[in-house]
Amino acid sequence: MKAANLDTALAAAAELEPAPGFVVMASSPGGQQYLRAFGVRGISTPDPMTADSLFWIASFTKLITSIAALQLIEDGRLSLDQTVASILPDFADLPILEGFDETGAPALRRATDAPTIRHLLTHTSGCGYGFMDADLARWGEHTGAGIGEGRRQPRLFQADSRWQYGVSSEWLGTAIEAVTGEDLETAFQRRIFGPLAMADTTLAPGDALRARAAQMHARLPDGSLASMEFSLPSPPHFSMGGGGLFSTAPDFMRLLRALLDGKILTPASRAALFDNQVGELEAGVLASSIPAFTKPFDPLPGQPKRWSLGMMINLQPVTGGRATGSGAWAGLANCYYWADPANGVAGILLSQILPFADPEILKLFSTFERAVYA
Repeated sequence: MKAANLDTALAAAAELEPAPGFVVMASSPGGQQYLRAFGVRGISTPDPMTADSLFWIASFTKLITSIAALQLIEDGRLSLDQTVASILPDFADLPILEGFDETGAPALRRATDAPTIRHLLTHTSGCGYGFMDADLARWGEHTGAGIGEGRRQPRLFQADSRWQYGVSSEWLGTAIEAVTGEDLETAFQRRIFGPLAMADTTLAPGDALRARAAQMHARLPDGSLASMEFSLPSPPHFSMGGGGLFSTAPDFMRLLRALLDGKILTPASRAALFDNQVGELEAGVLASSIPAFTKPFDPLPGQPKRWSLGMMINLQPVTGGRATGSGAWAGLANCYYWADPANGVAGILLSQILPFADPEILKLFSTFERAVYA
């Protein structure tokens, strides 16, 4: 990893203005790190982007929720094969959405399976997201349930039928609170953020952190960007375990580095985060039912992908990039990361743009990854 090569590649990419500003960070064995901020925090907030700028990291949160759950499994307070309903009885009442009748009303049936903590960790529980599934979006329109009301959503299928991205991690965060008797912020701080000195990562940033926050933007149909108002409800809210965290590139890299260096989780738990846990179920490809939130997303087109107990796993090496068996994922506002245990390399790109899977940012992320390995 040569800083000069990275500087050259990213400076050229930044001239194409894929975002008003962004932060990238890479880490390799032996303590070598690359950290750069480009551009400004926002179109209407023209302060320079800085390495410690705060971002809503959205579904990066899922990895942290998975790690907290694995720690509780190590402690004997949770079990992979424990049913979700044994901790959260309301989960058993979620029906299966089978379609819609001739009047347009949802056709629901009672679930007869018993999804487990393993199913939540692997996104095989049957839970989905309304902005990524047309049937759930239609259900939301019929019931008036908003995007933030995932607790009310029916499931889409019996557990283990397929991989489906959705509110599994939100339910997992709620289960962590029930088991620990702590709110999720406290559980995260005590188990992960405190031990790893992740002082800028939180579900509820205060004024000092918000003063260095990057601004959210919308990509318009003509390709231009416009600033947009954005906020999350104050904790507690249902999406905390699935997408509620704010962080910085150095903070999240502390987590990825700890995973790669074996400084968090037992060897068995760490291995489970970098190993296929869904068999032959294809994972990682996302649909879009609300284009303002996300475009369709295939993180590695043409390559087979699976899911571990917390990340997407690539079954083939990425040309010019990460090795087979690397873990990776993303956040809705076009934040992306990977962690490569074979090479001991991790990378992060943070931006704040909707909809997700922005082609310009995905190009930038690919350029960044190739430059790290060049």
